[in-house]
Amino acid sequence: MAVDRVESAAPLGSSERDWWLRALLVLQAPVPVFTALRDDSEEGRQARQEPVTALVFLAGIAAVLASPGTGTLMDRGEIDGLVAAVLVFLAGGIYGAFGYWAGGGALALGTRGAGVEGGYRRARHVLAFASAPLALSLLVLWPVQLALFGGDVFRGGGEDAGTVGQIFDGLEWAFVVWAVALLAVGLRLVYRLDWTRALAALGVAVLALLALVLAFGLFA
Repeated sequence: MAVDRVESAAPLGSSERDWWLRALLVLQAPVPVFTALRDDSEEGRQARQEPVTALVFLAGIAAVLASPGTGTLMDRGEIDGLVAAVLVFLAGGIYGAFGYWAGGGALALGTRGAGVEGGYRRARHVLAFASAPLALSLLVLWPVQLALFGGDVFRGGGEDAGTVGQIFDGLEWAFVVWAVALLAVGLRLVYRLDWTRALAALGVAVLALLALVLAFGLFA
């Protein structure tokens, strides 16, 4: 199988430095990175823990910044730019943690539905590395938006509400699509699935996560 042939291309190191490099490499060459995630040894899990945490945290902040509510934070008179930045930072950690633990659980359920047993921790790590495009969007899109629009990114109806703002919205969605595509690739490689089973596992995971969010909303 093609999946098996690429296994030899995976970097062999399992040090923390190797995994920091893979956190960047996954954006350009995901095959060796996800193939390396097959290493479920304690050494491998520990070595990639800090890069995983960083990816999850940055992706969480990007998700918060892209949410509609953030675009009106400073419409409330008591919130200035500093307070808005702190709120985004804290909410990003919460969103990232929720996505990591709940999304990882949904992904583990999806892989089980596809007929493979990979473990909850591995599913979380696959999800974290697949979120690298979201982390990248935080680093490349938002500094430009802040430079162009300033505090209007936290206000409704500001300069970012025009055509240029809509272009940035489209770019944010492009990063989301990129992350979903990486997740499908990761499922296929890490769990040695064909594309049909990988997409089925992804579909089950999405449905499970939507059901969890809906249940949380109802009880809340």
